[in-house]
Amino acid sequence: MTGGRGRRLGAAILLGLGLSTMLYAQLPFREYPGMERDSFGRPADWQEPGEFVVGRLMYPPRSGDRMFGGGNWEQGGTSWTVDYPRGDRTFANLLERLTVIDVRSVEQPVNLNDGDDVFNWPFLMVGMPGSWDLTDAQALKLREYLLRGGFLMADSFFGTYEWEAFMESMRRVFPDRPVVELPNDHALFDVVYDFSERKQIRNWRTLDCCGGFRDDGSEPHWRGILDDDGRIMVAMSFNNDMGDSWQHADDPSYPQEDSYMGLRLGVNYVVYTMTH
Repeated sequence: MTGGRGRRLGAAILLGLGLSTMLYAQLPFREYPGMERDSFGRPADWQEPGEFVVGRLMYPPRSGDRMFGGGNWEQGGTSWTVDYPRGDRTFANLLERLTVIDVRSVEQPVNLNDGDDVFNWPFLMVGMPGSWDLTDAQALKLREYLLRGGFLMADSFFGTYEWEAFMESMRRVFPDRPVVELPNDHALFDVVYDFSERKQIRNWRTLDCCGGFRDDGSEPHWRGILDDDGRIMVAMSFNNDMGDSWQHADDPSYPQEDSYMGLRLGVNYVVYTMTH
């Protein structure tokens, strides 16, 4: 993304962020233990602000959930920290390199219980949402955030069991809005890079044993929930693991084509978020 188009997108991004951040003071950067104990040091410029920050949604896990549901979720180490922080910081670095967006080099964990803080972060991703169990108050807050222009990318979930667990909370967020399959010609898939044809972005842990997916999640889907104007509010990379494609981008055991696709498709998600 270069030249005039890049400058226009950059201006739109800065304008959108200015409108979303003028109302509330942002909470400072915070860091928690990751579920996978994948140590990853802070970059040298971690204290430098950026116009765009990769937000990661914190959430309470389902009681007794099979997908790493134990522990105090507000202290990290549970399922919301999958691929964190290495994946988040790799993605932030690629966004900085591949676009004109001024990106902070470290992510921001966002807790819906923290008053109005969520409204400071226009882009949120949620990892392993087949494990989440939002309270009614959190579901209402997330609904308000999305209807006011926020964007949620749901990733790293596979198969019928995890889909139904995801939808149990999502139905409390949007009981009145359907989930739709995004067509190949949707703007999300060509706003920067052309992904009118896509393949499954595989899960690293199941590459050798199960073909890169869990349970009956062999067929990739890109789904969404739309607002009244057709804007995607919730984008679901179901039966895919974009987080793994970021976290393992430099790992020779992870397929390069999956990492290439996941990182660049992530760029599309962010630019779509800030221009629609």
